[in-house]
Amino acid sequence: MTYKPPVTFEHIQAAQKAIHGHVIRTPCMHAKTLSNITGADVWLKFENLQFTAAFKERGALNKLLSLTDEERTKGVIAASAGNHSQGLSYHAARLGIPTTIVMPKPTPIVKVTQTEGHGANVVLHGETFDDAFAHARTLEKKRDLTFVHPFDDPYIVAGAGTVAVEMLEDAPDLDMLCVPIGGGGLISGMAIAAKHLKPDIEIVGVQAALYPSMYGKMRGEAVVCDGDSLAEGISVKSPGELNFQIVKEMVDEVVLVAERELEQSVSMLLGIEKTVVEGAGAAGLAALLAHPQRFRGRKVGLPLCGGNIDTRLLANVLLRDLARSGRLARLRIRLKDRPGQLFNVARLFEEHQVNILEVYHQRVFTSLPAKGLITDIECETRDAAHLDRLVEGLRSHGYEVRMIELA
Repeated sequence: MTYKPPVTFEHIQAAQKAIHGHVIRTPCMHAKTLSNITGADVWLKFENLQFTAAFKERGALNKLLSLTDEERTKGVIAASAGNHSQGLSYHAARLGIPTTIVMPKPTPIVKVTQTEGHGANVVLHGETFDDAFAHARTLEKKRDLTFVHPFDDPYIVAGAGTVAVEMLEDAPDLDMLCVPIGGGGLISGMAIAAKHLKPDIEIVGVQAALYPSMYGKMRGEAVVCDGDSLAEGISVKSPGELNFQIVKEMVDEVVLVAERELEQSVSMLLGIEKTVVEGAGAAGLAALLAHPQRFRGRKVGLPLCGGNIDTRLLANVLLRDLARSGRLARLRIRLKDRPGQLFNVARLFEEHQVNILEVYHQRVFTSLPAKGLITDIECETRDAAHLDRLVEGLRSHGYEVRMIELA
């Protein structure tokens, strides 16, 4: 390898020594069921088990330990969608360093409250990370604080690189790492470490399709970054310049994943691995589901980089996944306005042993004739085949049935 990255493996080793004993050495474990599902040999690095539930602690602590006494006294400021803020706030409080965090207004409540719980002064500003970032740089100058960048900083990159060192210590046979990309700090550090330890290892980055900033920049293409992604932790419009140079030279490919695959991955990790992962943390698995041919037969390491997901959002994701798998459904059934119609329909549900959850009877807001009506029935089935049998049974009795599909 002729490219000499601005952050070296020696910097990563120094970071590992500096943060040792102050961050959790999280497990890297083989995922047998996910391997069977994806066709890849899957290993998971449980960074969602850090105290603040994300890998960001590593780089944040490494940066804080590099500050002078004067910088520590004045305090630090950062912009973050959540995980960087929590890692920085937690370790800054432990070291007695005042902290201000600027967060976008749509940041999940769980991340705001947890950051405040670590003693930080939280300022909510703007709709996106970029809005919060610009405001933080303004406050930095106004208040003479030290800005701690969430990804575009050598100390942050070196700290992130320790994730790959630990993964390859625990699973030395890995031949590929599939790493989420927002600003690029995690994949930059991991690529430097992994390529040093194992030059032939392949590094694949993953971005949400709504925010393909690194994907587009790698190709020299103008891309649109917008939308309300489940993976808000990697919803970054502009990757770091330091990170981009490293990614351009050391990352083999960047792939995109859709929101549906992110939702499915969050649900699978909870259902199969019994671990809570946020959208960004599930991006690696989402890539395996979206691009199976790319990963099949490979020994792939996936860092579950964060687990801070709002509980209401998690519940919604799980219910939507049940609906897509056919275990939950909403059926729209056309009925005649006469006694016994709803009873007869309910009897067919009972015959097929399908549980009715909700019934919505609609007479007014419909394009049907005045004597016609529709009823929406939300129900719970064993699986998609069970649902199909119910629909066939209803239609065989003369009912007009339509399934209300999810996007």
